[in-house]
Amino acid sequence: MIGQETALAGVFPQATEAQWRALVERALKGAPFEALIAKTYDGLAIEPLYAHAADSPVPALRRNPGRWAILARVDLADADAANRLALDDLDGGADGLNLVFAGSIGAYGGGLAGADDDAIAHLLANVRLDYGIPVTLDYSPRAPGAAEALRRFIDRQHIEPSITRVSMGFDPLGAQARHGFAAEPWPQAAKTFARDVRAAADAGFIYATAVADARVVHSAGGTESQELAFALSSALAYLRALAEAGADLDAARGLIAFRFSADADQLLGVAKFRAARRLWARVEEACGLSPKPALIFAETAWRMMSRRDPWNNILRGTLAAFSAAVGGADAVSVLPFTQALGAPDEFARRLARDTQLVLQDESHIDAVDDPANGAGGFEALTDELCREAWTLFQQIEAEGGLPKALATGAFQARVAEAAELRAKNMARAKDKVIGANQFPDIHEAALDVLAPYDSSAEVVAPPAGASKSAALAPHRLAEPFERLREESDAHLAATGDRPKIFLANLGSVAAFTARANFAKNFFEAGGIEAVFGPETESTIEIVNAYRESGAKLACICSSDRVYGDAAESAALALKGAGAKLYLAGRPGELEERLRQAGVTSFIYAGCDMHGALRGALSEAR
Repeated sequence: MIGQETALAGVFPQATEAQWRALVERALKGAPFEALIAKTYDGLAIEPLYAHAADSPVPALRRNPGRWAILARVDLADADAANRLALDDLDGGADGLNLVFAGSIGAYGGGLAGADDDAIAHLLANVRLDYGIPVTLDYSPRAPGAAEALRRFIDRQHIEPSITRVSMGFDPLGAQARHGFAAEPWPQAAKTFARDVRAAADAGFIYATAVADARVVHSAGGTESQELAFALSSALAYLRALAEAGADLDAARGLIAFRFSADADQLLGVAKFRAARRLWARVEEACGLSPKPALIFAETAWRMMSRRDPWNNILRGTLAAFSAAVGGADAVSVLPFTQALGAPDEFARRLARDTQLVLQDESHIDAVDDPANGAGGFEALTDELCREAWTLFQQIEAEGGLPKALATGAFQARVAEAAELRAKNMARAKDKVIGANQFPDIHEAALDVLAPYDSSAEVVAPPAGASKSAALAPHRLAEPFERLREESDAHLAATGDRPKIFLANLGSVAAFTARANFAKNFFEAGGIEAVFGPETESTIEIVNAYRESGAKLACICSSDRVYGDAAESAALALKGAGAKLYLAGRPGELEERLRQAGVTSFIYAGCDMHGALRGALSEAR
């Protein structure tokens, strides 16, 4: 049977915005339409609906169209062990390697310990650099000789540098921002930078010889426009340094690459990578150059990683890798899901590789260059990010450029404001991290890593005479809640039990279930184990169950109607039994009566969750 072909548009006529708005107004039930508009940390509005972008701008293309490069992290301190893992990554589907040294921006509790000729030789044994696989160095003040050691290694292998894709990754401004000091004033540092970059380029290493790395801004809590402005100002400072050293401007811009963090926010993630290309093209035009596609590296964000229920990091990493790839990153490195716990093992590294292999080989998202081109939402966000980032970039330049803005601390202060707001939103669970402040699993099994997280690997001591400034230290959003969980773990190890809270459920199952589950998730995010009380209307049975639970705290859970009938008497009885009392929900007009009956705190969506848990954990032990 042959079916008659019919245009879908004829069967399903195009809906109008007026029809859509009519349905939305009905669903909102009197709430303002603005309730559907989200705001970013830059203050940009994200609308619920966008029209197709009629005037589609020039696509944001990769420097090398097609598949992006899959980079595997090499960050184990021992060079021989790191080499074995690197070879396994390459055999398992990785295209190249990202060499992370202790003290680099991306150290994250680990990093290669040695950077001399012997360490580099052991690290890269049997790695075929002559095949042109991308290898990037994550610049570190603790490994100042890494680039030279790598150059000597390649020379001993009799490999022509021009056929390699080795990124020396010189980035003194990124290191200054991360560690809070400059070994020498920028006029002298610029000359040192230009000398090192030109020496590498003259030897044939022209693949990302310098990198403007904005990960330092993202991991410190900065906004998307702050990342973009930092990268733009950093790259411009490097371009100026090379030009002042006599380098040809066209050749110099080809030596500079960018590196950004990609997190699980797909809308902003895609827009950020697209905006980076447009912004750099604008700088190129201002320099009298015809724009060429920038080389952009991406790494999934440290800020979003969690030590608790780390399996969720796999999903976050997948979303981030997708965003970076769709946004046009040339190379992507996915942090293994146990990275926050320590050096990832072979299984975690394999999942990090496979995340990208599935996106390429099964989802084929590399088949179209700039797939977001013309999409109204992505185009609008890209345009808004470009405007906001360009304004911040101009502000930095007006302050004397990035070196001056870092030296005075002006830029770091703006990042700190955004980070403080993020911390408040995380504390109130407005920003959510599954496993931390949402849906915690206090009975999760521990996962293995090759080496524990070592914070000392991230530290760089300033040399004598260094100019000090504020550092953009990395922080994961989940850290405040993880510290509460660690206190609970210590209590468990010392006593055999976790701190507990008894859930005094009033009325029927239908009445108390929603708030009882909310209270369970709320308190267990702080490591306080919830013990469910019985379904009963007897206050005596509730009090007896509380005494048997061994808890010092109790939380009354039910509906507003039941609270009006029974919460006051239940509170008096539990207080008489020695309980320190909480109530799930906003008390409304009952607050004064409930406080007089013994309720000291009320928990609800939007309250200071972290503050409440900190107090409850202290009371529960």
